[in-house]
Amino acid sequence: MAQRETLSRPPGPRGHWLTGNTREYEADRIGFLRRCHREYGDVFSFDEQTVFVIDPNLTHEVLVRTGDDFVTELAPFDMRRDLDQAAAQATAWMCARRTAWPGLGRSAAAASDGRTVEILDAVMADNADRPVDVLPVMRAFTARAIAEYCFGADCAGVPGLLHEIIRATQPFTDSSYEFPAWLPIPRHRQFFRAYRRLIDALTALVRQRRASGARTPRNDLLGFLLDADPAMPDETVASTLHSILMGGHGVPAAALTSIVWELARRPRLAGDLRDEADRPTGGGAPSSAASLPLAEAVVRETLRLTPPAWLMTRTAGAATTLGDWSLGPGDDVLLNPYLIHRDPRWWQRPDEFDPARWSDGQQAPGPAYLPFGAGPRVCLGSALAMRQLTLATSRLAQRFTVTSPNAATVVPEFVGRLAPAGLRASFLARSG
Repeated sequence: MAQRETLSRPPGPRGHWLTGNTREYEADRIGFLRRCHREYGDVFSFDEQTVFVIDPNLTHEVLVRTGDDFVTELAPFDMRRDLDQAAAQATAWMCARRTAWPGLGRSAAAASDGRTVEILDAVMADNADRPVDVLPVMRAFTARAIAEYCFGADCAGVPGLLHEIIRATQPFTDSSYEFPAWLPIPRHRQFFRAYRRLIDALTALVRQRRASGARTPRNDLLGFLLDADPAMPDETVASTLHSILMGGHGVPAAALTSIVWELARRPRLAGDLRDEADRPTGGGAPSSAASLPLAEAVVRETLRLTPPAWLMTRTAGAATTLGDWSLGPGDDVLLNPYLIHRDPRWWQRPDEFDPARWSDGQQAPGPAYLPFGAGPRVCLGSALAMRQLTLATSRLAQRFTVTSPNAATVVPEFVGRLAPAGLRASFLARSG
């Protein structure tokens, strides 16, 4: 059989002669991608340097090859695209990941179960029995939870810095237009100020802890990293914690907002979750996320339908191929878990919310489930995030009746982290 000819570039819409496809994409991002998927297939070009991939096997291949043929997403405003520097940073990050991994694994994450519930209870006590914007409340919880996981009692001030960097990053995620980093526009200045404040604060915490010479082990991630052998430089510890804080803040907050959306629309499901939470401990805080299979299934199904990381970007570090297509150095490959998770080729009733598809330990169909990525750079905090989300889902259903005046009309917002835009809800404390 003759070998199939390798094509130069995937097909795709031509777009406007000046603005390309950007205006149509920003007007309706997921609608635009659906139309291109139908017309051009699983791989299509957005412009001369950007390719979208909606094929689970090719997506998995890109993620596995990250670190070799691909690098992780470059800075959104950096048009210099220094691929050699990005590759060097990726190599250093992989070394840091290997050191940090045990401190974020299942056994380490399990030790924080009780404190996770306590933090949620404290945040919800400030927001119960009145209408609130859900996403900021969930960000308040996840910021405190991940900051305390990383720094223990030394975490004061870190949640506020996380909120600041999220606000400073928002303009970049809202727009597809890029500007050079040196251009002194307000959004650049705001981002660099927020970023520097956060990095300086993290570096100071690392140096203070190391200088204290405390002999008593600290039960937090910073203590774990400072005990590493060989020792990690302070700047490496700080940059590692920065990555973990950012991932452990924004993604879980968006996921919890989507979970609240489901609970507000499904009172019967909330009742089933409440029954599950009450059974093992007689109404107290669950001792382990492992005892909450329904809550975990709800989390997995929510991450399928509304994955916070609905797009993942990789950049070709050199000329390479992907399937039948060729890529040039610097080409961006945008992977779309959202459409993969809703593709009827891989999922039965793909648009239906059905936690039962995860019951009895059922697994996803092949590589078609990617809420935390895959390959050597699968989300470092995925085990911790799953535990926190499972516990929070159970606790919210157990302690509150969730109502929402706009749950029936809000829609997911396809910018930044995917979550129902503008969701408002009341968490009415249950008696008894």
